[in-house]
Amino acid sequence: MVAWTEYKEGAKARGALALELYAAVSTPAKEPQDVKAALPDHLAYQAELERAGALALAGPMSDESGENMQGLGLIIYRAESLEAAHALAENDPMHKSGARSFVLRRWMINEGSLNLSVGLSTHTATLS
Repeated sequence: MVAWTEYKEGAKARGALALELYAAVSTPAKEPQDVKAALPDHLAYQAELERAGALALAGPMSDESGENMQGLGLIIYRAESLEAAHALAENDPMHKSGARSFVLRRWMINEGSLNLSVGLSTHTATLS
């Protein structure tokens, strides 16, 4: 097993991006009505984190078939440390209320690409 900091430094030395983010897999812990009741506050919190630059990506996940929603959610945080990301996840109203629980892991982004198209006269942006 390799220590996280050693792995990160090795990735950087190889020319990888080595961008450290934090991935929370959120699962229902109570009844569907409890999750639904916490949803408005959860969405407001997510929007607040997005405005502050602490939320990179978030959304629901399907089951393994890709056809059905199973209640899992994935939230990717930008934070200074695992502890800071843990505090962000704990303060999510879904988790704070106990409607959902989460598992948090560090995630190192090394490869990949994003495409952003900005329409200047149309005031549109498309991310793919």
